[in-house]
Amino acid sequence: MTPGPYTLAWYGCDLRTGGIVEDLPALRPAGALSRKLGVSTTLQLELALSGAPDEWESATAPGRSLLVAVDTATDTPIWAGAVLARDGGSADTVQLGAATLEAYLDARYPGTQTLLGTDQATVIAALAAPALTGGPPIVIDAVATGTTMDYLVSDGDDKTVLSCLTEVMNLEGGPEWTIEVAWNAGHNGFQFPLRVRKQIGTQAPSPEAVFDFPGCVAEYVLSESYEAGKGATRVIARGEGEGESRLSSPLQEATALTSNGWPVWEYRYTPSTGITDPNQLTAHASGSLALMAQGAQVWTMQATASRAPRVGADWNLGDTVRLAIEHSRRHPAGADTVARCWSWELEPAADQVRPILVEEG
Repeated sequence: MTPGPYTLAWYGCDLRTGGIVEDLPALRPAGALSRKLGVSTTLQLELALSGAPDEWESATAPGRSLLVAVDTATDTPIWAGAVLARDGGSADTVQLGAATLEAYLDARYPGTQTLLGTDQATVIAALAAPALTGGPPIVIDAVATGTTMDYLVSDGDDKTVLSCLTEVMNLEGGPEWTIEVAWNAGHNGFQFPLRVRKQIGTQAPSPEAVFDFPGCVAEYVLSESYEAGKGATRVIARGEGEGESRLSSPLQEATALTSNGWPVWEYRYTPSTGITDPNQLTAHASGSLALMAQGAQVWTMQATASRAPRVGADWNLGDTVRLAIEHSRRHPAGADTVARCWSWELEPAADQVRPILVEEG
């Protein structure tokens, strides 16, 4: 579905209820809208006061409001961010800074929780549950992954909900999560599903969303890296402490590679503060090795948005999409890859969309 250039309708909403306070036709983003799996993204915007409605102040109040962008061609909400900063004075415009609601989870705490033999999706839901009280209309949508785990957190650790969810997602075979935006039942405001899945999105071997070069894709780059932190064939995850008393995972090695001629590249790191469970450290190390053994392979493309498959309608965060390359200097014989979209950027004014695809080992 490619119904032409993107035209976004912007709404200023109440952060607690998601209800629309004002339409904001004079609001313009100063950069690209973007989303990432399990990570907050930010956006700077400018509101022209000459075109602002009467209630623009309450619709853009930092800490009390959020901004939602809706693709008018499909009536699909595609981005939402809480207003965190507002600057204005003698100028004819007001500058706004907003962040997607993952940032809100970094201002809430899960309390003390002991989750033993619990499905991964239930762990995420339990850790996020305190943020549902007194916060935005976040709705938990967690589907059991079929994998159980132990997770312990103490209120004294001062770990935020976001840091806990990030930690669980980064474990080997950990669940994925993201906060989406959708119309509410009355179509007069929005709600925010916190999706938890074994894998977010639809992973189809032959996805319908196809980006072609030459075609809708103007340019692309395949980034391959074995730099520090991106490639390793041996990984150890460390806990806190010093010397011999420091908690450590067993060495994790990509023996399928090293026994067949790959050199040894070692990587040691501390995945998070406050880890006291050696099994968690082992899961972190094993997960990192799975991602790093053959290095990072990331496809970044810049496509004409009005000609490309449409975000929110044809593909979403976490979906597999296809990049079909007929020929290029880097790939003279062409290339055809199917990879997952871990991040995207959209600049409606420039008619550009930039999916970022990650090949998973």
